[in-house]
Amino acid sequence: MTTAPAIRVKGVEKSYKELHVLRGVDLTVERGSIFALLGSNGAGKTTLVRILSTLLRADGGTASVDGVDVATQPGNVREAISLTGQFAAVDEILSGRENLMLVARLRHLKDPGAIADELLNRFSLTDAGGRKVATFSGGMRRRLDIAMSLIGDPPVIFLDEPTTGLDPEARIEVWEAVKDLAGRGTTVLLTTQYLDEAEQLADRIAILHQGRIIVNGTLAELKALLPPAEVEYVEKQPSLEDIFFAVVGDTGGNNKSSTAGQGTREHKTRSTKG
Repeated sequence: MTTAPAIRVKGVEKSYKELHVLRGVDLTVERGSIFALLGSNGAGKTTLVRILSTLLRADGGTASVDGVDVATQPGNVREAISLTGQFAAVDEILSGRENLMLVARLRHLKDPGAIADELLNRFSLTDAGGRKVATFSGGMRRRLDIAMSLIGDPPVIFLDEPTTGLDPEARIEVWEAVKDLAGRGTTVLLTTQYLDEAEQLADRIAILHQGRIIVNGTLAELKALLPPAEVEYVEKQPSLEDIFFAVVGDTGGNNKSSTAGQGTREHKTRSTKG
């Protein structure tokens, strides 16, 4: 088994006429890790993913996935990857199980039913597997979409803003699915504009801004870039909960009314520049 990085990008550039989307991007993703590419809309995240998944050709630089050059051997790259876009690519007319079996048949795999059942169980969708996908919640659709991407056991998976438009509960469901992927040895490169998502999931985080990687490291390394925090005291104003219990009384016996309306002091940290 090769020990080379799962993804290697060196000096990749991409422009659309006068619009320079990528301006010499460099990054390395180790095998079995979760790498988060963080950036605002228009930073170039999706463009880079499209280049790495052979859907777009770079203007300059080199990139390899699973040790294979994306420009010279795109067919081999496609065999090693799976791509999940910003919107779940599932057939709402079919059931969850039928969606999985369809992909397994398209990949010419044996026993599509067994493959579907294993993935439904792995992503906690067994009870809903026989239902039409049109009845699924957003989080269930996204988990099914990721499950479909794993058919054939690709060593590298790209997740392009996997939780866009999901509610908080559904986002957590997807986070757990992504953590499970890495735990099983799959390399995950995900793009996101949610800071908490990168913080929760990633082994390493790169910030892409105006077509360039401006910082790249572990969460601890990125935090170390900021000045040390100092402790100060701030006055805490009563919350609406405090006011509510002061007015109606605390039937639960928590004695919240005794503190309502009174300012309390709490610790707060802030960064200083010296």
